[in-house]
Amino acid sequence: MTLVNLEFVAKDAVKAVERGDVIIVVDVLRCTSTVITALANGAKGIIPVKTVREALAIHGENPESILAGEINGVRPIGFQLGNSPLEFCRRKVRGKKIIMTTTSGTKALTKSKEGKWVLVGAFLNIEAVADAALRIAEGEDRGMSIVLSGKRGRFSLEDYLCAGAIVERLSPKKIENSDASLASLLAFQQASDSLSNVISMGSHAKYLESIGLGVDVHFCCRQNRYSIVPYLEGDMIVPLNMKID
Repeated sequence: MTLVNLEFVAKDAVKAVERGDVIIVVDVLRCTSTVITALANGAKGIIPVKTVREALAIHGENPESILAGEINGVRPIGFQLGNSPLEFCRRKVRGKKIIMTTTSGTKALTKSKEGKWVLVGAFLNIEAVADAALRIAEGEDRGMSIVLSGKRGRFSLEDYLCAGAIVERLSPKKIENSDASLASLLAFQQASDSLSNVISMGSHAKYLESIGLGVDVHFCCRQNRYSIVPYLEGDMIVPLNMKID
């Protein structure tokens, strides 16, 4: 049986690393949704970093790459792209390396990077990422941790519900839920019939709506739009099949 754990905020990713778990990092609004979309549209890879300064430094050494990200939801000055998944169309990102920094999502990713297996999940790929994580965990006799990025170190409704959606895709005969992962499953099942409306009531969704990014919220609530599973290989996120094929 694979034990499924849940960590509520980015800083607690280190606990999952210490356990040796297969990690799924979730930041529905919007970092992991954007990473999934970018790779699905042919991006070469994404380098997650903690700060704008770090992103600019790496870009200086790789001027052909794309700078992407946000501060308080808004694209930093000098960056080519923000953090809206809808910006990352094939025309803009195909074959490109992207350097990304966001408020919470890239912090969760960088804090997870010492783990052997760090996958990227969101509603957009819940079935694919759940299947991949469980296969790896079973094959290597590891636990699994869903790490929620949260919002500035606080609980995030949309990430919690996404964790529950991932848990729902795991075979109950093959896993043992922690109390936290079980609670996320029950919450998702309660909200699933009106998922977008429920998530729109959350504080971060309301903020995005207030700055004109409500369309992102609805896009990020789409389930199983992509079958791609991003994977952190060294410092760069690439499609998992590049690692296992």
